[in-house]
Amino acid sequence: EQFGTLSSYGRELGEFRATTLNIGSISTADGSALVKIGNTTVICGIKAELATPPTDAPNKGYIVPNVDLPPLCSSRFRPGPPGEQAQAASQFIADLIDSANIIQREDLCIESGKLSWVLYCDIMCLDYDGNLLDACVIALLAALENAQLPEVTINKETELAEVNPQKLHPLNVTKHPVGSSFAVFDNTIVIVDPTAEEESLSTATITVVTDEDERLCALHKPGGSGLSAEKLQDCISRAVTRHREVRKLIEEVLKSKQQ
Repeated sequence: EQFGTLSSYGRELGEFRATTLNIGSISTADGSALVKIGNTTVICGIKAELATPPTDAPNKGYIVPNVDLPPLCSSRFRPGPPGEQAQAASQFIADLIDSANIIQREDLCIESGKLSWVLYCDIMCLDYDGNLLDACVIALLAALENAQLPEVTINKETELAEVNPQKLHPLNVTKHPVGSSFAVFDNTIVIVDPTAEEESLSTATITVVTDEDERLCALHKPGGSGLSAEKLQDCISRAVTRHREVRKLIEEVLKSKQQ
């Protein structure tokens, strides 16, 4: 288990809460990461399974994300099937994986039309105190970078898959998006990294995702009050700065894990 921290003391409107990252904490998963942003705590586990590639894309594998908000993380969530917020978060992560090209699905194909990897990315919130999406994106990215898959070959005679657990190789993570969320109050005040209370009092929330090339990967604004072009540009600029900080944190934790 490796830890890293980004701290911020005495929060101002433009300051993120302390961010900590721990990778490799679930020994039974192929890759895992635990992220804390303030009190908001999210864990992501990656499980890889073998499957037949989709018929419409025989040279690609699958990435299946799921965000779970159990009653354990907050009294606002009830037992039973996933609620609206959990479904929206799962869809946001699924869309981001595709639009940001985090992993090329072609890299998950072992033999075209015959065998490919399915990556189940299970993201669970352990403590909900606002800004769920930012924590989910960091947890997913760090878990994918921590993941190791065994070498798989297809036996020419039996045509069965042969797995070599002694030969592990990391996933090829091609892009590294990071999200920055903001709460808007009456179209004028914008604060970063809102807590659950700040989210409930805000008139709108917005999540901006950028990658290492300062490219805008996603902009998620589920309704609410409007935002001027100037304020939106300010949010994107802050997101670019936040990306550099989080990327540095992930790299430091990965490096200390390798030592």
